[in-house]
Amino acid sequence: MKPTNLMSAVALSATMLAAGPAAAAEQDNVMKTVRQWMDSLNQGDMKTAIAACAEETAIVDEFPPFEWHGKGTCAKWAAELEAYNKQIGITYGVTEAKPPRRVDISGNHAYAIIPVDYRFTRNGKVGAQIGALFTVALSKEQGSWLITGWAWSRP
Repeated sequence: MKPTNLMSAVALSATMLAAGPAAAAEQDNVMKTVRQWMDSLNQGDMKTAIAACAEETAIVDEFPPFEWHGKGTCAKWAAELEAYNKQIGITYGVTEAKPPRRVDISGNHAYAIIPVDYRFTRNGKVGAQIGALFTVALSKEQGSWLITGWAWSRP
């Protein structure tokens, strides 16, 4: 394990231990929603990815128009990402989440910062964004964590 990943894992473990087992379990539930979003996108399963989002979401991402918000945002973003990737020749995009830098929970609201690597093929050549950050806000609705906002920041 790389030193930075080890430090992130140790920091998260210390935070979870200090907060107690119930808080650690809830942090795991938050991350389960985030992983559902990423894993579903990686597999091309937009329906399952979109199910991880609240009806109204706010998104900031690195491609035009750079921000989306309101009802059905995750579906709109996914459709525009697909069109943008096709336009610039990106295929086989896969996001790999690293251990989160932090997962904060206050009542029915959560905030997480996750380092990520994004690998892809662009016009037949392998490319990557190593060390990007995926920052996510979530809300617990009817017992389930849903993404209410996220931002992608590449290095």
